[in-house]
Amino acid sequence: MEVRVQRGAIQDISSELIVVNLFKGVSEPTGATGVVDRALGGAIRELIAVGDLTGEEGQTALLYPRGAIPARRVLVVGLGERERFGLETVRRVSAEVVRTVARLGVRDYHSIVHGAGAAGLDAEYAAQAVAEGTVLGNYRYRGYRTQDGQDKTVDTLTLVEFSADALPVVERGARRGQIVAESACLARDLANEPANRLTPAGLAKFAKSIAEEVGLACDVLGEKEMESLGMGALLGVARGSEEPAQFIVLEHGAVEEGRELDTVVIVGKGITFDSGGISLKDREGMERMKYDMSGAAVALATARAAALLHLPLHVVALIPATENLPGGRAYKPGDVLTTLSGQTIEVISTDAEGRLILADALAYAERYRPKAIVDLATLTGGCIVALGHVASGLMGNDAELLAALKAAAARSGEKVWELPLFDEYKEQIKSDVADVKNSGGREASAIVGGLFLSRFVGDCPWAHLDIAGTAWADKEQGYLAKGATGWGVRLLAEWLQSRVGS
Repeated sequence: MEVRVQRGAIQDISSELIVVNLFKGVSEPTGATGVVDRALGGAIRELIAVGDLTGEEGQTALLYPRGAIPARRVLVVGLGERERFGLETVRRVSAEVVRTVARLGVRDYHSIVHGAGAAGLDAEYAAQAVAEGTVLGNYRYRGYRTQDGQDKTVDTLTLVEFSADALPVVERGARRGQIVAESACLARDLANEPANRLTPAGLAKFAKSIAEEVGLACDVLGEKEMESLGMGALLGVARGSEEPAQFIVLEHGAVEEGRELDTVVIVGKGITFDSGGISLKDREGMERMKYDMSGAAVALATARAAALLHLPLHVVALIPATENLPGGRAYKPGDVLTTLSGQTIEVISTDAEGRLILADALAYAERYRPKAIVDLATLTGGCIVALGHVASGLMGNDAELLAALKAAAARSGEKVWELPLFDEYKEQIKSDVADVKNSGGREASAIVGGLFLSRFVGDCPWAHLDIAGTAWADKEQGYLAKGATGWGVRLLAEWLQSRVGS
């Protein structure tokens, strides 16, 4: 969908539907809502007086002006308690609004910028939050259904800003919000795709098309190139599949006006289907393992966002992509694999494959001499046990980088929680036959997974995000659609922008 901005007063806008808002506990609406209420002869105050409109977060009330103002419909949305109001509230209520508008069959509507008035939020960030919540809430995965009855969506939201001085700020926020949210929706699409449709080669082909569309450089290494480099861990995982592994490299902005830019590398786990390999998973829920490449989807989508936002950074996205399947050539528990870094790994479980392919990708990242590396992976069920589906696990070797990611998470609304990489946990992955083993058992499994990865990043500032619990939603909630969430794109985009001060 498209997010536009225009100058004007909301009560004067000719539209199929306009949106105003109300805090909980307010009996006399003020600001734009008060102006619309007076134009409607106190209709909003009447709803409040009889208890039909309380201002609870996400509550909506629909009014028909009948010529009192140019708009054909007025939708009032509740913002909840003023004391708890923030950008995340704006995202959630904007998602509720767009879904309500879609159910009404309205394709284009106008809205004030929630929070930018009396609520005191920065107008640019408020506009970004409205755009994000709207685009994310409007998302529907179309899939491969051939019957009629597809979910309705909206085509256009126009934000109406009264102040001429604030107009450029609102436009900037709305544009950024649309780019970032559309990128998150792209990540959702990729992770929702069936594994027979999105193979490693299919993911590489898609990456090339996105690169061409937005101006990224793209290179894809095949298995022969990986073998010559020594990527034995990635190729070991790939042996059980008939689909050849791919190593996808996307780059944005290596130089700008002749000057070399700081480099950051984002690494995304790209297991396009995970059966567990020889250490076969339980059949229940295995169909979801198409989303085991959510980290890859986020890395690709973040590179897209960086390009469209014209960030003055050299952003590299590395995506090791393969399937993890059993077969006559599949790697086995007890095998020893040699990685790109030269370190050897004893395979304890073939279902701990994500860290194996990331080991080679993280070692490859060092050739860019980056200022920071961040990897994302649906790595461990243990992270779900620890944090549920609310927050992602955050680990790393650099306090400044971890603090920056926490700050970006707070602004984006994508929650993280730091887990400790204490040396004592290293005992769990000591091997008798190799440098390290790929599984330390059930205890502290999310932490042990992070410690395993830390061996392959050298001295570079590095952070690991375990998104196993946040990459998929079982039901629609807030601005999340059922299915793949695209979690991490907004956080990383916020982090990248914070590095350049934009």
